[in-house]
Amino acid sequence: MDSSQTAYILSQLVFGAVATFLAIMLWSKTRDAAWMLIVMGTIFAYVEIVYSILGLFGIDGRDLFLIGSVPLISFILPLLRMIFFIAAFVVMIVRHSRQN
Repeated sequence: MDSSQTAYILSQLVFGAVATFLAIMLWSKTRDAAWMLIVMGTIFAYVEIVYSILGLFGIDGRDLFLIGSVPLISFILPLLRMIFFIAAFVVMIVRHSRQN
């Protein structure tokens, strides 16, 4: 592993950890459904980062569950993140449309 790949991995882990920590701090301060869904999306984004880094080291268990030739977890993690973000945006749109 060269120094640029190490810098990439460290930056992904550090900035993802900071974002996740701040999201969890926000979670403890608010009970708003839209913000809770954003927090969950952020947490799953960090899980995806950690999983992809484990994959770089060959510790990912990609052979356990497959959908065709695609590993199930590689398929689900990005979808979960986006589903939580979509749900948060829908909650905010519905909330704002009811106010008008």
